[in-house]
Amino acid sequence: MMEPQEEKPIIYTMENKPIVTCAGDQALFTSLYTPLAQQLPREPMEWKRSYGRAPKMIHLEANFVQFKEELLPKEGNKALLTFPFLHIYWTDCCDTEVYKASVRDNMMRWQGNLRLHGSADWVIVVVETSDAKKKNKTNILPRSSLVDKIRNDFCNKQNDRCVVLSDPLKNSSRSQESWSAFLLKLRTLLLMSFTQNLGRFEEDMRTLREKRNQPGWSFCDYFMVQEELAFVFEMLQQFEDALLQYDELDALFTQYVLNFGAGDGANWLGSFCSPVKSWTGLLLRRPIDMEKRDGIQRGQASLLELRSYLFCRQCTLLIFLQRPWEVTQRALELLHNCVQELCLLEVSMLEGALDCWVFLSCLEVLHRIEGCCDQAQLEANVSHTVGLWAYATDKLKSLGYMCGLVSERGPLSLELNRTVDLLAGLGDEKAETVHSLQSPYKKLKEALSSVEAFERHYLELSHAAVEMYTAIGRMRSARLVGKSLAEFYMRKGDPEQAESFLQNALGSYVSEGWSLPVTHTRKQMAECQKLLGKTENYLQTSALLAGDANLTNEERIHFCQEILTFADQSTDSKAQKVALSMSYFAQLKQLQFRPATATVHSGTALQVELCLRSLMPVAVPLEQLAASVHFNLEQGETNGKTRGPQRRPYPGTVLFPLGNSSAMPPSAAVPSLELEEIQDRSPSDPRTLNSTGMVCKNTHLVMRRRDSSPSPDTPNLVSPVPVVMEDGAKMLMSGDVTLLPGNNSIVFSVPSQELGTYTLRQLCATVGQVQFVLPHISPLVQYEVYSQEPQLTVEPLTERVDESVLFIQSSDKVTSISLPPTPPYHTLEFQLEVLCVIPSDPVRPENQRLTNGEIHHRPRSYSHPDNHMTAINQRMSVDCPWSIYSTPISLTFYIPFKAKHSLLSAGNRKYIQVCLQNVSDVNFHLMDQRLTEKHHESSLELQSLNTKAHQLVCSKQSVYCVWDVRWKENMPVCLQCVFSASFSSASEEVSAFKPYHYEFQLERVTTLYSVRAEIMPAAGQQNCHSGSLCGLEMSITRLAEPDDDEEDDGGTEEKGQTETEEVCSTKLMYEVAGSSWVVYGRSSGLVSMPADANANHRVQVELMPLFAGHLPFPDIKVFKYLPPSANSASQPDTDSCVENGMLSLIDRPLDDQGDTASFCSQGSVHSVGSGEQQSRVLPMPRLEPFSPGQVFNHSQGCQVLVLPSTDDCVLEINAT
Repeated sequence: MMEPQEEKPIIYTMENKPIVTCAGDQALFTSLYTPLAQQLPREPMEWKRSYGRAPKMIHLEANFVQFKEELLPKEGNKALLTFPFLHIYWTDCCDTEVYKASVRDNMMRWQGNLRLHGSADWVIVVVETSDAKKKNKTNILPRSSLVDKIRNDFCNKQNDRCVVLSDPLKNSSRSQESWSAFLLKLRTLLLMSFTQNLGRFEEDMRTLREKRNQPGWSFCDYFMVQEELAFVFEMLQQFEDALLQYDELDALFTQYVLNFGAGDGANWLGSFCSPVKSWTGLLLRRPIDMEKRDGIQRGQASLLELRSYLFCRQCTLLIFLQRPWEVTQRALELLHNCVQELCLLEVSMLEGALDCWVFLSCLEVLHRIEGCCDQAQLEANVSHTVGLWAYATDKLKSLGYMCGLVSERGPLSLELNRTVDLLAGLGDEKAETVHSLQSPYKKLKEALSSVEAFERHYLELSHAAVEMYTAIGRMRSARLVGKSLAEFYMRKGDPEQAESFLQNALGSYVSEGWSLPVTHTRKQMAECQKLLGKTENYLQTSALLAGDANLTNEERIHFCQEILTFADQSTDSKAQKVALSMSYFAQLKQLQFRPATATVHSGTALQVELCLRSLMPVAVPLEQLAASVHFNLEQGETNGKTRGPQRRPYPGTVLFPLGNSSAMPPSAAVPSLELEEIQDRSPSDPRTLNSTGMVCKNTHLVMRRRDSSPSPDTPNLVSPVPVVMEDGAKMLMSGDVTLLPGNNSIVFSVPSQELGTYTLRQLCATVGQVQFVLPHISPLVQYEVYSQEPQLTVEPLTERVDESVLFIQSSDKVTSISLPPTPPYHTLEFQLEVLCVIPSDPVRPENQRLTNGEIHHRPRSYSHPDNHMTAINQRMSVDCPWSIYSTPISLTFYIPFKAKHSLLSAGNRKYIQVCLQNVSDVNFHLMDQRLTEKHHESSLELQSLNTKAHQLVCSKQSVYCVWDVRWKENMPVCLQCVFSASFSSASEEVSAFKPYHYEFQLERVTTLYSVRAEIMPAAGQQNCHSGSLCGLEMSITRLAEPDDDEEDDGGTEEKGQTETEEVCSTKLMYEVAGSSWVVYGRSSGLVSMPADANANHRVQVELMPLFAGHLPFPDIKVFKYLPPSANSASQPDTDSCVENGMLSLIDRPLDDQGDTASFCSQGSVHSVGSGEQQSRVLPMPRLEPFSPGQVFNHSQGCQVLVLPSTDDCVLEINAT
């Protein structure tokens, strides 16, 4: 029979299981307990939870105990671990009499107790065995009848609450099926009970939490309630949900503490404000620290005890979840938060007690992690544990200082008493760590026992932390621990050991630009150097600290006096002076030459004014301030010649960049922060702002390490840089100078006798035995001494200049300028206005020379790429009496106009049109437009048809001018005309008109032929119709006899070709074309015009109009026909052949004439001689167009009415 439940059950451990009570036949259940306990957790069940939480698969286990009425939950009891989730009644009764006599009554009492305590989760198990049937065969009922009777008596509406288990101890298929069904039903009922009871418990817990603002609410009571829920989740092996319950408790308590610090305190927090009397640290080797839990339950736990217990439970669950590195992260946050919470709650503790608690907790967490991870995992995850090592080191150091263990004299009596009190607060060592030689308790107790033990433990922890930080690349943290070690060695009286740690830390701080840590470390370094007797290093560090703005004025004065005291110690002039960098002492701010130029003539008085910014807090008297000057003798300066414009200009004022002595060098400067605002808005209402903040976008640049070494000229060096003055250099000296804090002005007289370039290289300030040297003056400071004759500089200007007061004599090609008297080394500036006359078409000799002997090149004109203006380049030369060389000048002028002409004809009358286009971006006034004959040899009369004498020509606009050409005698063959006008800018107030000329030539202006055309409809019709043939009759009339020029063209009066030919004629070719007409037959042909005046020839062509309406006449073009010429007697007389063929074509009717193209191809190649002779290409006839105005078409622009045809047509229209 199963053992009854013990009086003190083991609860709150991982062995806890859901309680299931068993009533009825205990012997029967005992026989089935082993297989039931083994098979129940084998199959997982899906647990569907409320509030939309994701379902989970869980394995159910149970703690089967004998049913007792004491196990049933009392009213108000919220303990879930002692809550029976399911009640089972076991029976194997199959006899009716026995059932009626005892079993039914027992079942009724059992069910009555459950109903009395509100327990509705129960099940009746009827076990059927074959042995029981054999023993009592007479009085038994069928199994189904007994089960039905039990269901009728107890399970009226819940038939599934009665389960039959057949032969459970036999290994048969029926038994296995019965077991499977029973186990499934048991898991289902148990899971249903879990869901219902946990849901009811969570609702009660939520209700209790919502009452937290009411008087009398206790966090400790609520803590125990929610921890019950965490225990249940842990019992079900749902560690994530269990951890969530503790995290919620942690967050709730933290918020109350923060509110207390803000002035909104809760009454129940008073119990946590009581003085702390025990600081035993974290205890992570127990799953549950029952002592601290009992204290929380009674409301007597301190803040450290509550935090310790809460973290212990979180650590246990994180270890089960295999997240040990999160334990270290949470532990570090816990320790820092506890320190702050103790301050917020104003909890009183013995001095050093909190350090003991932190030290013990750090080591306890580290030992717990080492116990669940192997060595490889620990080495790979050093970054998670090194923070605890460093924190423990810091707290042990603090305890050592407090207990007098870090001093040369040892601890005093007061410090010994404090040590005893601290050890008393640790209490007795816990049983879990008694047998551990490296327990945190033993380490702390041993470290506080003696100076030697403390030093051994502290150095062990410190070096371990440094090695870990270095291994993971966290050099800043490693340097910080090293700096702490340096402080330890300094207090131990060992500055030699401390120096290396301070140098490493200072180097990192300087390279990364941490201003305040640099200052603090330099103070420690100065103390260390002073103890070691390193005078030069100490003076350099003192100079840095004296000019450091991060220190108070008293501290700066102290370090400055240290330098002045050393400078006044030795009066021996032969003693070796200590050279320090001037960057620590003063900064060169500005250098200015007097006069304000760095290029002076030989013998000129020149001074240099230095502006020095003293970094010292007090006035410092200087024995001497000197500047070294390097002289460079340049070739060519001593010969009296000049480099003229090639002389490099040197600035008269040089500015030097300033920087803070404690700041970092520019090469290692920290980049500026790039901040961006971030906003968290409500998902439901975007207008609601939940929170806002700032984020740094370039954190990777701001926080990265910078290991680059600074420049030797910068004041950020860890070790001194040797600085020396150059020997043999020229020195500029100024004695008895007192540098006041801030800006100081010092004036030097510099040498300017020798010609060459002088460079200021170094600056040295002497204070007794100390020299502050600036080894390199940067940027470069130079001045030049020269000797030269006057120089001429010419700069073309684009704007109009004012008149200069100069005496000017001008001739055709030479202009002489007399300059007024000018003082030495001064500049005389004057301006001249150069006027360029726009050339019409200048004709200059090829080898015209300028006054200085240069060959004049004809100015070239080209088009400006931006505004299409024509540009003209003009060259000038300027001669000076003091130089044998001339200064050439190239000037570019742009012509703002473009002009073009055209000849217009109206019969025999002629008109000349000139178009003037403004291609510039300026508006001009135009007046006095004239057109004249260039040579005035003919009796022409040009009558202007322009009505406006004064016009405004806007930008990109054109003006047209027309003249009527009349003549008294014969029209000349060639007309040479000149168009002239005056123009001025419209923006000028006083108009200064300038001339513009445009020359052009017109040739062959006489009208030689006139063409008239007439379109006639078909016979019997009055109008032309589209699609019907019409007749075109052309009449070509010669208006004048051919002149000599026309004869020279070879197209007129072909004399001597045929001796018998008496008729002189001119061959013309006509061509008819039109887009609205179709020519039937030939569209072109040859016409032979007699040489007599008024000779006429008519040609008829058939046309067909393509469209209806008023159609323009087709185009009629007339060309000169030039036959091939015979140049040698041996060439066959092809001209006569062509001429004969042409005459035959002309004599035929128009319809029978062959096509011109076909005619031109006839006889183009003629074979001479036999096949052995080479064939030669014969000259071809060609067509030459007439010049504009030589042929006048009277029908140009005429139209004819064409009616549509009368044919009916079918028009198909598709509508969509």
